[in-house]
Amino acid sequence: DPRLEGWPLMSSPFPTTFIIGTYIYFVTSLGPKLMENKKPFELRQIMAFYNFSVVALSLYMTYEFLMSGWATGYSFRCDIVDYSRSPTALRMVRTCWLYYFSKFIELLDTIFFVLRKKNNQVTFLHVFHHSIMPWTWWFGVKFAAGGLGTFHALLNCIVHVVMYTYYGICSLGPAYHKYLWWKKYMTTIQLVQFIMITCHIGQIYIMDDCPYQYPIFMFIIWLYGFLFLVLFLHFWYHAYTKGQRLPKMAKNGISKDQ
Repeated sequence: DPRLEGWPLMSSPFPTTFIIGTYIYFVTSLGPKLMENKKPFELRQIMAFYNFSVVALSLYMTYEFLMSGWATGYSFRCDIVDYSRSPTALRMVRTCWLYYFSKFIELLDTIFFVLRKKNNQVTFLHVFHHSIMPWTWWFGVKFAAGGLGTFHALLNCIVHVVMYTYYGICSLGPAYHKYLWWKKYMTTIQLVQFIMITCHIGQIYIMDDCPYQYPIFMFIIWLYGFLFLVLFLHFWYHAYTKGQRLPKMAKNGISKDQ
């Protein structure tokens, strides 16, 4: 997309790949080794500021996605990418790039786990999710900033408003934990998100003559939604059905790991 000429990190996928590779190495190897003989950092105030900042950013991106297409003309069916330089099309490009960049900010989630020695939270699901999103979104922004391929980003922003509000309240301390009775619904919200993504993007296989410019992206998004639906269902089964997390959470309805 020539409109992205000169934008930060957009010249090549290699800077993004390098950042993600460094992140994976730090959170799975270097970080735990550095923290092995050190006391965990508290980071409560920093985390509260971080979490509520992500809430504000997610609210802003939700509004921008809505105003650049999803509430101003998109049909929620065959919405193609507008490559013009109209104000609305350029607004969508800026929002897509900001969403892509926000995925780097969210890498701090895992870094905080490592610095607080919560290594049990650094799971395959967590690291894979945080790694694959910025990498795949580089291609999404570079080639198809808009259209039906951005629906999952809109949903993800809405979900993150809820999730990071929870994390923010949790980081305020035990006095606020009584307001976190809705912890048990968090995984359900994420599951609904992936079901909606999979169903929405799956429409392209039953629509006649949808001229979306990059059909391969539709397959990747469907695969992503389906894969994470399976992974989160697996988590749900082990965390709730088999009760592996219940003793920890049953005491007061929240996760002690936050």
